[in-house]
Amino acid sequence: MPSLKEVRTRIDSVKSTQQITSAMKMVSASKLRRAQNAILKMRPYASKLNEILQNLSTSIENNDENIYSQVRSEEKILFLSITSNRGLCGAFNANVIKETNRIIEERYNRQNDKGNIFIYAFGKKAADFYTSKGYNVAGTNIEIFDDLSFENVRPIAEQLMLDFASKKFDKIEIVYNQFKNAATQNLITEQYLPIQPKEEEVESLAADYIFEPNKEDIVREMIPKSLKIQLYKVLLDSFASEHGARMTAMHKATDNAEELLRDLKLKYNKARQASITNEILEIVGGAEALKG
Repeated sequence: MPSLKEVRTRIDSVKSTQQITSAMKMVSASKLRRAQNAILKMRPYASKLNEILQNLSTSIENNDENIYSQVRSEEKILFLSITSNRGLCGAFNANVIKETNRIIEERYNRQNDKGNIFIYAFGKKAADFYTSKGYNVAGTNIEIFDDLSFENVRPIAEQLMLDFASKKFDKIEIVYNQFKNAATQNLITEQYLPIQPKEEEVESLAADYIFEPNKEDIVREMIPKSLKIQLYKVLLDSFASEHGARMTAMHKATDNAEELLRDLKLKYNKARQASITNEILEIVGGAEALKG
């Protein structure tokens, strides 16, 4: 049985850890509220805009001019792997990295063997992993979550569109955690470029819109704006998911610390009782020896 001093030291250590995890939980809860409000406000707008453009982008008569819908031979693939800058958020980061690697191995093994798989890492965790493992890292961005705004996301989206238009990459996919609620994040893989048309009949849906001055000019101007909004929405989703995952992880850690404290206090009381009993026995034994 450990000594009383050892148990007291462990109790103090667990109490200190519990205070830290509880504080981190409250900080994440505060950040989560702001991030959740941002993504819930953005999601309906981004979803409707994306739906409209998916319906209309392939209806342009000269599809060669709609460069963002061009489907090419998938030789060079870029993955946007979106993680966080910090840990202590459960499997949030590990899940994104594992899913990215799984898709590369299962779908793009041929391209990977040729060295035609590229990674754009958002967040320090993805940047550190893919850099250390020797992947083709096309770019990293660890500052974006320090000030996540549409103005800061726009140049990144513009560069991605330029890379696709110039045929530097034939396809761009995004792997990220989509925010559902504070305790749940959905791991999502979605195609960013080329734009995928909806499965429904385009003509029947396109007939509901009136275009001024003309359909082609409007769609060509709206597609870049939509792509910027989509990337911003994805980053907002990941940002809210990160704080939800960290809040949940810290909540569980705080509860686990409370259980551990109960066990340690019980162990301490048992050790203390055993120590008192031994002292009483020694006193009684000494008294009996004096009588003899």
